[in-house]
Amino acid sequence: MVSSSDVPALRRGLAVLRMIAARPGPVSAVTVARELGLPRSTTYHLLAELAEAGFVTHLPEERRYGLGVSAFEVGSAYLRHDPLERLARPLLRRFADRVGHTAHLGVLHGAETLYVVREQPTHPQSLVTSVGVRLPAQLPASGRAILAHLPAAQIRALFPGKDSFVNRTGRGPRDLPALRRVLSAERRRGWAVEDGYVTEGFASVAAPVFDHGHRPIAAISATFRHSCDPECGETWPDLAAEVLRFAAEMTTRVGGN
Repeated sequence: MVSSSDVPALRRGLAVLRMIAARPGPVSAVTVARELGLPRSTTYHLLAELAEAGFVTHLPEERRYGLGVSAFEVGSAYLRHDPLERLARPLLRRFADRVGHTAHLGVLHGAETLYVVREQPTHPQSLVTSVGVRLPAQLPASGRAILAHLPAAQIRALFPGKDSFVNRTGRGPRDLPALRRVLSAERRRGWAVEDGYVTEGFASVAAPVFDHGHRPIAAISATFRHSCDPECGETWPDLAAEVLRFAAEMTTRVGGN
């Protein structure tokens, strides 16, 4: 049984584990102590306990610590539980009924957006974007809501040339410079919009969901009927306010900030 006196130690142990997990490779105990502001004796004690439980591995030749097998097992179990889908579904159901539009949760899968949850309002509209549908990430608002918060080098790796840019309706960014301009504007604005880029006669508004390291892990979007020719440049700020509110709630649900 864990007592209240054990809680601070547990929190420090989790902080150590998170710090190691956030690094690209193993780290020294001195680095852990310095970055977390812990006494060296406390740091070595925490690392020893985590190593005994299998959450970290000591590399004696390098005098460093990396993640252990138990950390991998917990991560794998997390994925098996479909946490994003389970956390998002009731929230999206409320969101769809509130705004009267179809709600999606999308994630980035390479250079594509994968829709993992869809919830319809009481009076649904016909859409092609069902669960499991993959779309070029630069076209739907949900894809760009995530891309807008990724490092420039990662964007360049995902879209290395003009062949990376799929054209479905004649709208949307056609090359990397155009995509960067759109992402920059949407990052400053706080939400992404798509007006007929995926399907003619439909538009969408999306906002990102962040993890505990403020990395974008998903996006919530609302899709609705809208048609204009030429593209009118509407950004739907009133709807975006609702999307942002529910995206923030989803961020809280996954322990993000």
